[in-house]
Amino acid sequence: MAPSYQGDERADKAVYVVRAEGTFAAAHYLASYHGKCETLHGHNYRVRAYAAGRKLDEGGMVLDFGILKKALREVLARLDHTNLNDHPFFQDNPSAERIATYVYEEMVKKLPGTPIWKVEVFETDENLAVYLPYGDTLPPLP
Repeated sequence: MAPSYQGDERADKAVYVVRAEGTFAAAHYLASYHGKCETLHGHNYRVRAYAAGRKLDEGGMVLDFGILKKALREVLARLDHTNLNDHPFFQDNPSAERIATYVYEEMVKKLPGTPIWKVEVFETDENLAVYLPYGDTLPPLP
């Protein structure tokens, strides 16, 4: 069934967003940081990846949840139970912000042509970093 606003100005602005969530456990330390995070410690990270689109496919979806979830799990599996400081991408510092950037870049490689809107990385239930590759706007949408 078509959206009720089809034909008015909202039809051109409407966006669908889907989200997948995954977890991984890893250790890290923050160099050039003065505080408890400068020593080796670990987190049970929770990561959310969002894809967006204006059009639905023949199945009525922006992207199958299973495809998004599989890609995210594959990306997170490379980080799970590792010392993030040993990973080439994080040589500068494996902050939550850089983890979010890494996840975004890897998701784009795994799902070419899929507009990944944002990635959220939770170090704890209260602390998260968000990477918005297009700033406060949506990516170019099909």
